[in-house]
Amino acid sequence: MNLLELTDLTALLRECAGEDEGVDLDGDILDVPFIDLGYDSLALLQTTGRIERDFDLVLDEEAIDEADTPRAYLALVNRALSERAAV
Repeated sequence: MNLLELTDLTALLRECAGEDEGVDLDGDILDVPFIDLGYDSLALLQTTGRIERDFDLVLDEEAIDEADTPRAYLALVNRALSERAAV
């Protein structure tokens, strides 16, 4: 896989950390902070671990902490995927 899409990320979030009852992950959530979506740092850590394992990546922990929205998180993961593909 060369690109992680929003649908891929939401599926992983659901698998790794569940889904809050009042949150619609199928809506326009790209710029909604993870905390407002019901995901704390532990949920993102679990999701990140799964992505790293599944895609054979090592993501920058500091950058992950700063990626507080799905858009920022996807940009970080996709940048790592494209750098790996370029090697």
